Amino acid sequence: MSERSTFSPFWHRVRVMKPRLRPHVQITRQHYRGRRWHVVHDPSSNQFYRLNPVAHEFLGMLDGHRTVEEVWQFAITKHADGALTQNEVIQLLSQLFGSNLLTGDIPPETEQLLRRGRERLGKRFQQQAIGLMYFRVKLFNPDRLLAWLLPIFRPLLSKAGLLLWTIWVVAGLVAISGHIDDFLSQVGNAVAPSNWALMAVAFVALKLWHETGHGLICKRFGGQVPEFGAMMLVLIPAPYVDASSAWTFKSRWQRALVGAGGMIFELAIASGAAFVWLNSPEGSLAHQLAYNLIFTAGVATIIFNANPLMKFDGYYILSDLIEVPNLMQRSTQMLTFLAQRQLFRNKDAQPPTANPSEALVLLAYGILAGIYRIFLFVSITLYVMGQMFAIGLFLAIWTSAMWFLLPLGKFVHWLASSPALAEKRGRAILTSIASAAMVVLLLGAVPAPDRRRVSGVVESDERTGVYFDVDGFVTRALVKPGQAVRAGDLLVEVDCEQVNAQLILANAQLVEAESREREATVKHLAAAQVAHEYSEALRGQIAMLEGRRANALVRAPHDGVVVTRDPNDLVGSYVKAGQPLCEVARVDSLRVTAVITQPEASWITQDNYKVEARFVSNPNSVVTLNRQRVINAGTKELPHESLGYLGGGGIETDAHDKTGRLARAAMFKGYFIAEHGPGSFGPGVMPGTRVHLRFQLPRRPLLAQWIDEIEKTLQGRAKV
Repeated sequence: MSERSTFSPFWHRVRVMKPRLRPHVQITRQHYRGRRWHVVHDPSSNQFYRLNPVAHEFLGMLDGHRTVEEVWQFAITKHADGALTQNEVIQLLSQLFGSNLLTGDIPPETEQLLRRGRERLGKRFQQQAIGLMYFRVKLFNPDRLLAWLLPIFRPLLSKAGLLLWTIWVVAGLVAISGHIDDFLSQVGNAVAPSNWALMAVAFVALKLWHETGHGLICKRFGGQVPEFGAMMLVLIPAPYVDASSAWTFKSRWQRALVGAGGMIFELAIASGAAFVWLNSPEGSLAHQLAYNLIFTAGVATIIFNANPLMKFDGYYILSDLIEVPNLMQRSTQMLTFLAQRQLFRNKDAQPPTANPSEALVLLAYGILAGIYRIFLFVSITLYVMGQMFAIGLFLAIWTSAMWFLLPLGKFVHWLASSPALAEKRGRAILTSIASAAMVVLLLGAVPAPDRRRVSGVVESDERTGVYFDVDGFVTRALVKPGQAVRAGDLLVEVDCEQVNAQLILANAQLVEAESREREATVKHLAAAQVAHEYSEALRGQIAMLEGRRANALVRAPHDGVVVTRDPNDLVGSYVKAGQPLCEVARVDSLRVTAVITQPEASWITQDNYKVEARFVSNPNSVVTLNRQRVINAGTKELPHESLGYLGGGGIETDAHDKTGRLARAAMFKGYFIAEHGPGSFGPGVMPGTRVHLRFQLPRRPLLAQWIDEIEKTLQGRAKV
């Protein structure tokens, strides 16, 4: 990929040294991408280093008697252009000395060992300070405990155990798949402050189980687990184990299984919790604890631990399966190499690999990981600020300084003092300034499309609620949502036994009253007048009851389409007079109702935007909309349950509201009609259809858009 400079101006500092590997250092042979490599391991410090065959041979000839110059001359004679350059030898020696893997004729051994130990401690402290979100502290050596547990778990840590685990996890997924709406509706309760204590207990217990999985599988394949500790994951305590001895395993599948061990153990717990959640009373401690276990082990673990863009389990699994070790570090080196070579024309810059396919993997991963790192920083910081503003603000300032300002300072220092830029430092500085100015110009001055996306639902501007007029049991329903009806069509039928009984009684009372009226007419006119008025009252009551009995047949008030609730769901249930049944909406006056959160709704009242709608029922069709009106007052009532979690939408609803139409946060509503008139949305679009709306606002620079979005997010989360 690039020409290597054979000689180094610093060679005189190492050429007469006579180093050798420490006696306790272990070397394991591995194969990556069809090539042989050697992993050097120091058990005392648990340090690892990977060597190619040429570097391994070079290191093997350093026996404490030969000088570095003699070994290098022999390597040049044997390997020619394939031999290590002087720069590569210096880098190899410095890294091995820094990892405490070499000893030699240099300042006193004890002092050097202590110095290197202090240097490693300082570097580790610096890394901890930079990664405040992932701070860790070593506690004890768990190897003896894991050795005691291994015989108990060994029967399950086999091919038969893996098969049983697969059956168990699939059974849990199948069991909970039919209740996914109920599960999603309780997400709000799971992350509510009232559940934080129980969630923290479940999280810590699961992570202990998770790390036990890593340690046991590592021990199962012959590895050592020398360290157990605690770390802070975004201010949340969590345990960890050091299973890095898996790097010495020859089989990549064994290394991948060690990486996946924690998730394997957690998913087994999640499957068991799924059965407990489904069979425990709602509101009970067991029900809530089981939900927390499912949420933590089955959802959070998959999202975070399995994500290869974060340096957790998924990262190591991916690195082992594609056989690219040190993926994150070397991807950063690849981006640095390309920047030095292409921007600063540094011909001495060396790539981290000479393999074209591996270089492509490193480049792609470096770009994706960098983008995700920014996204993760913003999302986590905003969430923490929404819950604990002061801590979130401190976290944002500290992490910004460590992740962005500190690397910027290192870059400025490199730009000002790097020997590689000695002859072209001015050009490098001008290139850096020009590149920074170009980025600022592109982000802060060049207008870019400003698009906002919200959810909505199709509804009728003219719709009538249909209610029950009598008490009784619903015997049958003749319509369903989306069905067209005409005025007077029968919707449901109610068996009103109480009205029938009252009607029979009233008719009997009327017969008796008429008999008394005839008798009173012969004997006394005043009594006859009273009896007549009583009979008329009974006739009125009978007429009213007959009208109510007729209303037991609920009919459509006008032409339209049945929307909202499905009448078939009420068959067999007891209803009361005044209870809502459904709505009948006119299809010739359809409109789209959009819901927007209050912090994001500042632009909805403007007139300088275009709106397009894509309907879930007809995703290939895009309809242009015109604004009808916007309600500035916030409301929690959704226009349709299809927008909430229970209806398949993305708006978080109140877990205590069984209708699915009450959002947790107040929202604005905007009403829009089709460009060619109300109802002209095309075939297949009916009331209740979910809609994805895209608002095209006037073009603005990206920097202005990002600042505005952050401000609005802070208003919604941090309440500022």
